[in-house]
Amino acid sequence: MNSIWKHIISEQGLFYKSLLILSSSILILYIFPLGGQFKYEFQKGRVWQYPDFYSPFDFSILKSDIEYKNDQEEAIRDLKPYLKADLDLRDQVIINYSDKSTVFFKDKASSLVSDSLYTFGKKLIDEIYTYGVLPPNYSHKGNSDILLIQEQLEIPININELFKSEILFEYITTRLNNSSFIQYEDIFKDLFFEIIAPNISIEKKFYETSKQQMLQNISRSRGFVASGELIVAKGELVNDDTFEKLSSLRNEYTLQKDDKSSIWIQIGYSILIVLIFTLLLLFIYTYRVNIYKNNRKLTFIFFNILTVITAVTLTVNYNTDYVFAVPICILPLIMKAFFDARLGLFTHVLTVLLIGFIVPNSFEFVFLQITAGIITIQSVAQLYRRANLFISVGQIVLVYLIGYIAFTTIQEGSILKISFTPLALFILNGLLMLFVQPLIYIYERLFRLVSDVSLLEMTDTNSILLKELSDKAPGTFHHSLQVANIAEAAANEIGANSLLVRVGALYHDIGKLTAPMYFSENQTANISPHDRLSPKQSADIIIDHVAEGVKIANKHNLPERVIDFIKTHHGTSLVYYFYKKQEEDLNTDEINLEDFSYKGPKPFSKETAILMMADAVEAASKSLKSPNIDQLQEFVDKIIDGKMEEEQFNSSDITFAEIETVKMVLFKKLINVYQLRIEYPE
Repeated sequence: MNSIWKHIISEQGLFYKSLLILSSSILILYIFPLGGQFKYEFQKGRVWQYPDFYSPFDFSILKSDIEYKNDQEEAIRDLKPYLKADLDLRDQVIINYSDKSTVFFKDKASSLVSDSLYTFGKKLIDEIYTYGVLPPNYSHKGNSDILLIQEQLEIPININELFKSEILFEYITTRLNNSSFIQYEDIFKDLFFEIIAPNISIEKKFYETSKQQMLQNISRSRGFVASGELIVAKGELVNDDTFEKLSSLRNEYTLQKDDKSSIWIQIGYSILIVLIFTLLLLFIYTYRVNIYKNNRKLTFIFFNILTVITAVTLTVNYNTDYVFAVPICILPLIMKAFFDARLGLFTHVLTVLLIGFIVPNSFEFVFLQITAGIITIQSVAQLYRRANLFISVGQIVLVYLIGYIAFTTIQEGSILKISFTPLALFILNGLLMLFVQPLIYIYERLFRLVSDVSLLEMTDTNSILLKELSDKAPGTFHHSLQVANIAEAAANEIGANSLLVRVGALYHDIGKLTAPMYFSENQTANISPHDRLSPKQSADIIIDHVAEGVKIANKHNLPERVIDFIKTHHGTSLVYYFYKKQEEDLNTDEINLEDFSYKGPKPFSKETAILMMADAVEAASKSLKSPNIDQLQEFVDKIIDGKMEEEQFNSSDITFAEIETVKMVLFKKLINVYQLRIEYPE
């Protein structure tokens, strides 16, 4: 069973691709908040370019988020807080007064006066605990009218009717000044200070219940539009009032989900989702055939698309206000890190188009995200350098901020109405994008892919494989270093991935480890082992170094991006030297050309094409004896033009102009090798 599954996922046919598209589409269809789509696109501050539009049915005009929030805040301000009086504590205070008053008033006055003092003090306590005593330094918030709970009673009073602990002494003094017991002021203060205790507390449960009920009763609508009523005329400016009406109508369309229409809505969404994924697959098939043939890489691309869409969908379902906090531009960052900029941008654009179905203000969202994606692709270079990532993220956030401010200015007609919440979300978006580095590391382990960070590690010439190459085949190792330097310089000139080219050049000839002495750069004696072999046998050994290199690379777990250079650095070209030797023994018609040709494939990217040119020129340059400037130029042109005549670059995306640039770089490098100087006319 396991072998059958491996065969299915490794099959290059349409079965797995179709399964990938179908499963991805079903998942997106399942998580999407499906609803009807309003067929007109509109923005505040823009002219209505469609025909006169009348309401198709009755609907309510929804309040804006700001209006609804203001209504909530106003209702909360008007809501009466709940406080609770602890009557048991009040009764305990009275008991304590009875017990301690005899001690305080004893020997202070006659029994008759003591009774009067007791009665006067009891009256003060009753006054203090008429409704209750607030805690010290209590700060009241909200409505000053409150609801006081005393056992089963709910008494509406003002907060000022409750006794404040901090005015106890002042209260006692005032009351004694109006009596004949002023000389007992200190006694009353000492006694009351000891026994008076706050018995009022906030009743949060009642308050929260009342608050929730009140918020639920706040209406979301502030008006009504009847069926057939004119909403906006052609050529009319979409002002605040019209925008609210259109937004409310669009929301009604989204919420309409009767059984019959829901089926057709799902069918419509299904068609669009499948179309998007099919376009992506066609692009990959046309321009990135090596990725198309690798189902693991295809799965990786689809997985990242689904991850981004899922993150946005969950955010929209939770709160649409937070949608700009989702780091969508992390998708092109990852695509460029593992593949290339063109695929990264194409994938990003298609993903944003899919997300546009479910986000509010889809035009604004799509515009901002595509613009940010373009900046992402153009700005992110050498992602393995941390400073570059911070700079790129800063540029992306800046584009978000500028775009949002521009849209808000257009819609509101003033820059002063900009909300700072979206600006904070864009900054959060940028901070989340910084997690792309650990994410790339995780992806490398899960999907067995390689990024520029791993490529940088592979340039270490002290690695086990390169160390073995330098020991067993020093000439080949030196040749690889020379090719790496030349190819890297050429890649920099035409904007290719110079790090990938360098790594590919370092490892492209590791297949020579199996028979190093059969290659001229490793031969130290005048006698060649090829002298004992036929041209056909010699050609087989030379050609086999490509297949042997692939075996060694797989054994040492080199990434496929590097193995591609081993496979393609000779393309389908001839082993010309031994082919000519065979011609000396046989007629041309008797020679099978395939016996003397590399098996390919041909280079299929700029990077692999650059390596082929650099490898061919560097290897052939060893045959030159004291060349001059003109001879070097003619030599480079002859080598590379020969590869073009063999159509070795037809499968790569390198242009004629870029090939000419590579020629110039190779020419300059050979000038440095032979220490020549260009002669300038006098």
